[in-house]
Amino acid sequence: MAAPYGFRFDGGRVCLDLVATAGGNPAAGERLTGPVPLAAWLAGAQVVPPGAPLDGVDVRWVARFRALREPLGRAVRAELLGRAAASDLALLNAAAGAAPPPVVHVVRGPDGALTGVLAQPPDCAGLLAAVARDAVALLADPVARGQLRQCAGDGCSLVYLDASRGRRRRWCSSEVCGNRARVARHRRRTGRAG
Repeated sequence: MAAPYGFRFDGGRVCLDLVATAGGNPAAGERLTGPVPLAAWLAGAQVVPPGAPLDGVDVRWVARFRALREPLGRAVRAELLGRAAASDLALLNAAAGAAPPPVVHVVRGPDGALTGVLAQPPDCAGLLAAVARDAVALLADPVARGQLRQCAGDGCSLVYLDASRGRRRRWCSSEVCGNRARVARHRRRTGRAG
């Protein structure tokens, strides 16, 4: 599914959605371009509850999330091919243990529905730790790790979890890359028929 700033939340895990912020194809480019897009990603990826105040997000946070994204992306892609580098795993482990993730409390909203709120404003290290812990949990789980797939879409480099029945999912998103493939296949067929 698409979201503001071109974010993609098709990975099936928060950590994979962070990797996707680097762009799924060469034309996509960097998506974490500043504090406002990072705050939007944190909310869209549900690292924080909807409406959580993110007043502390600044350019340093952006740099730190980009810095975590690099070893995370390398580790995930390396696991698709065989084995992640120990140095990348060490960086993920360090980030996962650097701070406690934000505490979410459940409260009843004005409309009577239960909702999650942060117990206190989040700090960057805690949010990074939440994403890094998701990555550690993914990489440490052989079943989940076995579901990692590279999108088969032309020019798409996104990695996702294939939790489909039969494990036959080919694209990060049927609506995006799958649709592109179907359109290209149709054009090839109709071009040959004409």
